[in-house]
Amino acid sequence: MAETYAGGVPLAEVVRSGFVEGSHRGSVVALDATGSVVAGAGDVTGPVFPRSASKPLQAVGMLRAGLRLTDPADLALVTASHAGEDRHLSRVEALLRGAGLDESALHCPPELPFGAAARAAVLRAGGGPSRIQMNCSGKHTGMVLTCLAAGWPTAGYWRPEHPLQQVLRDTVEEFTGEPTTATGVDGCGAPVLACSLTGLARAYLRLVAGTPDSPEQAVVDAVRAHPDLVGGTGAEDTGLMLALPGAVAKIGAEGVLAAVVPGVGAAAVKIDDGASRPRLGVLVSALRRLGVSTPTLSDLVEVPLLGGGVPVGAVRPLW
Repeated sequence: MAETYAGGVPLAEVVRSGFVEGSHRGSVVALDATGSVVAGAGDVTGPVFPRSASKPLQAVGMLRAGLRLTDPADLALVTASHAGEDRHLSRVEALLRGAGLDESALHCPPELPFGAAARAAVLRAGGGPSRIQMNCSGKHTGMVLTCLAAGWPTAGYWRPEHPLQQVLRDTVEEFTGEPTTATGVDGCGAPVLACSLTGLARAYLRLVAGTPDSPEQAVVDAVRAHPDLVGGTGAEDTGLMLALPGAVAKIGAEGVLAAVVPGVGAAAVKIDDGASRPRLGVLVSALRRLGVSTPTLSDLVEVPLLGGGVPVGAVRPLW
């Protein structure tokens, strides 16, 4: 793996009324089922922060450390960047309450819901930010419950030197096949570990290659059964998994998206300016290079642009 990320190439263009008014640069890689690179653009070997695209891997690490959840829906929520809808918040609250805890046990910052509709509903009701509403509250709840199960202190569970984070780091490195070249603080306050896009796609391939009783298979089964809990209304990863049953997908902040189709391959995208709007179309283009093409996926390629409240253009992939 290279020591630094060199940056990407033009991957998508912004077309309004037939005029190209902008573009997005980034990097993308597609691996076949054996892990061989089928296609790529930009820098696919330099380190990037996968951000929340690492959550399914972290969930595997939590299960390995002793986390036990009776309902697979709760495990799906541990992998989530949820929209803060009632179905998400009620599960986080129930998990904390079952352990005799409340949201004060979570280190993630108080925020309004990530989803636009849920955020508007909170504001209309006169509500404000809370830790449970933060889109990573499922992951943080899983981390706290893992510490309780393993007999580790919950104090400082988010610090890189905590035993929990050491296990999660080992798990991420195992699945990506790469050493961590940088450790940062994610938006939720937990560590984020740098890897290459190739390593991230490779990790997703390994995620769906587990034995039937393995932690990784438990995560995959939970995510597939409950894609609505992984994201929510309008979320790209939820939409992709609904459009392509059997796939596993996860967004990450700053323009990251990764997905795997068992038996076919995996892909990972990083948009350099951090924009979210081009990443799904670029990833669908990567899946097409792996031979995955369905009418439902075609609907996800372009993001409409509005003018006067009506479509006048689109953000569309170039690659």
